[in-house]
Order: sequence, then structure tokens, then C-alpha cells
Amino acid sequence: MSDAIDREGLREGYWRTKPLSKMSDREWEALCDGCGKCCLNKLEDDETGEVALTRVACRLLDDATCRCAHYENRHSFVPDCIRLTPQTIPEHLYWLPSTCAYRLIHEGRDLFHWHPLVSGDPKSVHDAGISVQGLTVSEFDVHEDDWEDHIIEEP
Repeated sequence: MSDAIDREGLREGYWRTKPLSKMSDREWEALCDGCGKCCLNKLEDDETGEVALTRVACRLLDDATCRCAHYENRHSFVPDCIRLTPQTIPEHLYWLPSTCAYRLIHEGRDLFHWHPLVSGDPKSVHDAGISVQGLTVSEFDVHEDDWEDHIIEEP
């Protein structure tokens, strides 16, 4: 499996010493492990603030690759798709997956052994069972009132 994210030639372990705010665009993008969890629709309990993950995926998620089918132009198709930046991580932390590299680095933790930057293999996130590969249904196929029926535990 070829890596859709350009990780070639990046300094090994750069995320351990370089603050998120100082990373180049390429270094920032390379932190994405390709799990696809951020592209799943979530349900938030208004009373508790608890966030539940559903297997209902954004219309742009390719279930086979766990990649956005139109990443560069995603905001044209999904205007409310977030723009995760070092500055916006704190406001999105409550719903970011516990395994998310952006969350881990923000919290001062290291990447897991299956992360492609550590393993050198973009398939390792899928092989470790961390991704949503093959687990999703399109938001086009499930009415929003029925999303509750598709709540899942984080892979």
C-alpha cells in the first residue's frame, strides 16, 4: 500500500522535539495516521457534553483507504469540516480520538508503535485495528435521526 501522505525525508522523531506550532505544513500533515476516525459523525449529549462516536462517516470518506476523497477541496463539499491547527486543537480536544497523533503530541505524549511515522508502513494503522477501515456507512445512507443506532466504541 502506498502512502497517500508524503512522509519521505522527514527527520526521524521530529514530533518529539518540535512544537506543533513550529511544524511545516508537510510535517503537520504527516502526523495524520490515516485512521479515519475524525471523519466519523459524532453525537454530543447536550447535558453531559459526552461525545459518542458513530460508524456513520462523512460523505467524503473512502471506507477502503480511510482517506478523504477530496481532501484539498473538502470545504467546498462539506463547509463545516474543521480545520485542525495547533491553535484550534484545544477547542477540538474533547472529540479527537484518544489515539490521534495531534492529540497525543498536544498532550506531551509519543506516537504509538503502529503510527506510520514510527512503523514506516502506512498499513500499520489498519493492521493494528485502529482505523475504521471497512466499518463505516455513508451519511447518505443513514438518516440523522438514526445515527444513535450506529454508536460504536472507538477502535
